[in-house]
Parts: sequence; C-alpha cells; structure tokens
Amino acid sequence: MTTPQQPSAVSGTFRRPFAEQVAFFRARLANLLPTERWDDIERQAHDAAFVVAGATKASLLADLAAAVDRSISEGQSLEQFRRDFRDTVERRGWHNWTGEGSLAGEAWRTRVIYTTNARTSYAAGRRAQIREGGFAFRVYRHGGSAEPRPEHLGWDGLTLPADHEFWESHAPPNGWGCSCYELGARSEEGAQRLGGNPSKRLPADWSATDQRTGAPPGIDRGWDYAPGDSVQDAVRAGTETLSRLPAALSAAAIRDWQRRDIQAPGLMEDDDV
Repeated sequence: MTTPQQPSAVSGTFRRPFAEQVAFFRARLANLLPTERWDDIERQAHDAAFVVAGATKASLLADLAAAVDRSISEGQSLEQFRRDFRDTVERRGWHNWTGEGSLAGEAWRTRVIYTTNARTSYAAGRRAQIREGGFAFRVYRHGGSAEPRPEHLGWDGLTLPADHEFWESHAPPNGWGCSCYELGARSEEGAQRLGGNPSKRLPADWSATDQRTGAPPGIDRGWDYAPGDSVQDAVRAGTETLSRLPAALSAAAIRDWQRRDIQAPGLMEDDDV
C-alpha cells in the first residue's frame, strides 16, 4: 500500500498519486455525463460519473477527463492543468462556459475543476486504504486553508470510531475549496501522534440541517456525503488493474473505453451538433 502525501491547502497539488486514488478517478471515466449546471447531480452520484458543468459533447468531456487524469496520475500542478484546459477549450471550440472571458474567471474555473477532482479522488482513495487496513479510528484534520471555515477548525483533531455515523456526512472534503482530510489510526495513542484529540466531543448540533444548504452546518450544499463510499468495493477490486493503465490516459482511450462499456445517456458526439 502506497502511503499518500498529505494534500497542500495552498497549491492544491498532491504530487504523489497512489493506486487507490487513481483507481477511484478512472472508474468514473466509464460514465462521461453531460450536465448543464454544477448541481445537475449531487452527492454520491459523483462517485460514478465524470462531469464538468456545461460540457455536453463527447469529445470535449473526453479531453477534459484526460487532462484531469494526467493531473491526478502524474501529480501535475494547477498551472500544468490550466495549459491543458486552454488547449482543450480552443481545440474543441467550447464557448459560454462559466468563467469565460477573463483571466480571473478562467483561474477560478480551472482551480475548481482541478482541486475538486484531486481532493475527492484523494479522499476516496484514502478511505479505501483506511478500510482495507482495518483502522479502528478516523481522525479529522484541518487542511490549513487561508480562510478556514469555523466549523472545520472545530472538527480538527476529532477522533471517532471508523464506523461512526459522523463520517457518512462529514467525511472531508466538505465543500468547495475545502482542503481538510482524514487519517486512520489503530488506537487512541496512534491518533494522538497524528494530531488527533480523542477527548474532543462532537458539538450538539453536528447533525442538524442548515435550511439554506440542506446540509449540516459548515458543509456546502451537495457535499454532505463521503466521496467514494458508494463505490469502495469497486475501487478495491479495480485498484491494481486501473492503476496499471498508462500513466496518463488519452482522450481517445477514454472515449473508446466509454463506448465499449457505458454510454452516458444524452452525451452528444461531435456530429450531433
């Protein structure tokens, strides 16, 4: 089992991809799903599909998926991903995407795509390792964001049994830009060595629902789930096979893989428009 590097809250890069992380992301590539808005699918639906809001053409989604795959499987930087994104947008003639028209808009959109996929795949892969390793406890760690959410700071060091219901809705990341992560520990003493605080207790309202978001306090809308939990068995089964595919999948390989396995309903080929 490869020990993953902890994510960087500043750069958003991971630089040392590990098999379970790559397997989780690549398992999603069999379902390139066209969407118009970011909330067309939410929560566990993201475990089994690759989406980029506003991208509906097969060739565009495949190219974007290949670019994200390179960023994850090769540990590429955000700037490297941005170069791939610009090339894809120009080559595929993608217009009217959210963020188009300004450097600031492009910087924001590419960061969202890059960090969201990197952090959710990291979390799903880490969770697979924790389960496979039989760790008794899970430790919530704050990622050190420059503008931290108070609730996330409050959960830092929280140490709970691995099967506690808290992890079903509060497993990090817990929102857009969230860099929190979790660690596995075999004992309370081991948790303390990882920065955990076994004596810390959950706040009384931890499972309440924020009427604005439909999620518990401190969690963004649609993020009250554990990335990868719904496909953990598939990730474990496919870790060796999926992670041994070429270091970076090509868009053509992804499209061929999708065509042979699962064709997403509504996905438009280039000659459909």
